[in-house]
Amino acid sequence: MYCINCWHDNTRVTDSRTSEDWKAIRRRRECENCHNRFTTFEKIETTDLIVEKSWNRKQRYDRDKLEDSILKAVNKRNISISSISDLIRKLEFKWWNRNEITSKEIGKDVLDSLFLLDEVAYIRYASVHLNFANSKDFIEFINKKNFS
Repeated sequence: MYCINCWHDNTRVTDSRTSEDWKAIRRRRECENCHNRFTTFEKIETTDLIVEKSWNRKQRYDRDKLEDSILKAVNKRNISISSISDLIRKLEFKWWNRNEITSKEIGKDVLDSLFLLDEVAYIRYASVHLNFANSKDFIEFINKKNFS
């Protein structure tokens, strides 16, 4: 990286952090020639993530659609929007280097994350993702999970 002051080609990184949205890396640098300090941002380049749905249908990943489904599951559960955004960001960071993912994998990852966040939201999301047909399905699911 070239120094923005003297154009010397040797700078060292003094501090490195990911941005709040996990889409960039902020680096503090210092020129070894003139000791000028400056900040750079490295954007993480992602490819379009394709979601394979049932019957081999494919569509682009839609963050808003995922967020809406999670918001429905956490409705009236006193869970902050920032917690949901963090959950989604962590999942996207896990998937960012892939080109394709199945909707079942997304659902499983969301379920695993919701289980740690809120048990009721977990069960609500599971009822849609796993297509519960009646109350018996709820009871079987809850008995299998052994909630503490």
